[in-house]
Amino acid sequence: MLTFPITDPITQFLLILLIILFAPIILNKLRIPHLLGMIIAGAVVGEYGFNLLERDSGIILSGTAGLLYIMFLAGLEIDIQDFKKNSFKSIVFGLYTFCIPMFLGTLTGLYILDYSLETSILLASMFSSHTLIAYPIISKYGVTQNRAVNVAVGGTMITDMLAMLVLAAILGMQSGEANADFWLRISLHTAAFILAIVIFFPIIARWFLKTFTDNILQYVFVLAMLFLGAFIAEWAGIEGIIGAFLAGLSMNKLVPKTSPLMNRVEFVGNAIFIPFFLISTGMLINFRAFINGFDTLKVALIITSVAMLAKYLAAVLTQKTFKFTKDEMLIIFSLNSAKVAATLAIVLVGYKAHLFDENVLNGTIIMILITCTVASFVAQKAAKNIARQETTDKPLNEWESGERILIPINRLEATESLVDLSLNIRQRKSKSHFYGLNIIDNSTSSIELEAKAQQIMKRAVRSFAAADYELEPFIRYDINIVNGIMSAVREQKITDLILALHQSKGFSQSFLGNLTGGILEKCNTTTMIYKYVQPIALIKRHLILVPDHAEEELGFPHWLARVWNIARNTGSRLIFYTTPDTFEAIKKMPLSNAPDYYSFVDFSDWNDFFRLSRDIRSDDNIIMVLSRKDRPSYNNVMAKIPAAINKSFQNTSIILIYPMQEGVDNNEQMSLTNPSIREIERSNIGRLFVRIRKWIRKFRKKK
Repeated sequence: MLTFPITDPITQFLLILLIILFAPIILNKLRIPHLLGMIIAGAVVGEYGFNLLERDSGIILSGTAGLLYIMFLAGLEIDIQDFKKNSFKSIVFGLYTFCIPMFLGTLTGLYILDYSLETSILLASMFSSHTLIAYPIISKYGVTQNRAVNVAVGGTMITDMLAMLVLAAILGMQSGEANADFWLRISLHTAAFILAIVIFFPIIARWFLKTFTDNILQYVFVLAMLFLGAFIAEWAGIEGIIGAFLAGLSMNKLVPKTSPLMNRVEFVGNAIFIPFFLISTGMLINFRAFINGFDTLKVALIITSVAMLAKYLAAVLTQKTFKFTKDEMLIIFSLNSAKVAATLAIVLVGYKAHLFDENVLNGTIIMILITCTVASFVAQKAAKNIARQETTDKPLNEWESGERILIPINRLEATESLVDLSLNIRQRKSKSHFYGLNIIDNSTSSIELEAKAQQIMKRAVRSFAAADYELEPFIRYDINIVNGIMSAVREQKITDLILALHQSKGFSQSFLGNLTGGILEKCNTTTMIYKYVQPIALIKRHLILVPDHAEEELGFPHWLARVWNIARNTGSRLIFYTTPDTFEAIKKMPLSNAPDYYSFVDFSDWNDFFRLSRDIRSDDNIIMVLSRKDRPSYNNVMAKIPAAINKSFQNTSIILIYPMQEGVDNNEQMSLTNPSIREIERSNIGRLFVRIRKWIRKFRKKK
């Protein structure tokens, strides 16, 4: 026989899983956001509903983990380059969304609710704090990279930190400790907390992820870093959500958006931790407070109205200041209006310190329900509009036909590195198709070879599935590898071919000779040859050697888009070693995925290739854009590259890129997969003008 509230752990967990499973299905039919559905379900089964579950230590633990997970994901998913670019806007918004609620909240406490100055200031700090509870909705629609989301997430860290400092100051004043030593201690703890996470977390994470490649160990490590960040923040006297956000921010570059590790982090959070937090929050809601007394209802209506008005004014002021669109303003409002974590911390501490009465405590719970409801609906509407607009305004180079990436894999140990590279060169939000290929020589075919090929393909399929992508595997019998690859390229209309080089063997003349005489001469698709030394996510800088006249080649925009994608997906720096004219052409390419920051080194003489060894670091990767013989960007030094690489760069990751070029057999077939390249191919006059302009510049220099 069941007794209520349910105490049996198996039954408890089963009930929660049933809520997570069915609440979104039922409420989606009513067009209620699943996030709000979880909160309502928590209220129904909680102490103030049907009392099916008690909000015990297990529920609180899981709920706390879910809250920290939301903030951690926000730091992990944010676009670092956009975050840096919008840092000033985040600071301005953070001050808006802190100062306006503080001003209105203090006046409300003093003149409407007749509270003391200390209580009014503490109440106002509760208005200024907020929780990114609508973030999972925005993430679901794929608009987390929007500038408004970046600004709102950055502002959240600022306003919540300031709200916690106000709480500490009020408590210090009440206990008589708010002296110079108190403020010095708070300042030192805060500085130590920020420095520990920002400086040491990336160093530790880089070492661990490079040393241990086991998928489970890596996920557990990420989870440990999340809670370590929260622990250090609480040690410093700051809410743990700030530490979780900074932990995510510090590991942002080390966990690429397209990696299997990122997929695991998001999956577990969205499936377990975050729903637990929402259900736990719903269990706090006391519907009886609406009818128990007019005073509670009065306080609830006043504080909710003022808090939402203040947050709306902050969002509108941010919109007017930075000329955001209406939907971006609504996104900001939805992210900074919901109140859960910091608000609960402030009201509970204030209640225990006898600064708040039961009316404020119960009124705050009602405010949490209303603000979460409004934030959910507003976020869903605004995120849907922004996602639709981004799809409509998709630039020319983000072609609808999609990318078709072929990965020939003949060695089991090369699988993971090839999967990582193929996922990081892909264009975000494009229809990417991945094909795995294993070729068995007709003359040496056997059951053992086929079994090994099946094993390799299964591992590759699992690796892509872990990142939530599909790989279509092929096992071909052919006369040789080159012929097998060529057939697959033509049949599947491949846009990108990625080949792995055995690390210990290096770049031999015979290898590139066979490649040049086979694939490169007969296959006009962007070809990458990858020598793997360390995970691409751990690369800090990519040194890109681009030959003169590279901009005149047919495949120039295509390989450049791939390099941009690597930078955007991994957060790494790009340094172009090329001529000034070619770098100017790189800067002028109208590609939407171009990063905001990349640098240039004048590198005109490829005979001075060994100069690069003076600039290389242990966590660098070299990307070399090469050319087929007798093409515009070819130079004789390229034939000596293999020996130079084997001599000076044995312990460095290297990617050789052979772009699409005119005069190759399947030129027309390959160019049709990319409208932007097709347009450039037709523009022979445009390339002629580029050459004429270069001749004029050289003539002027000589003169």
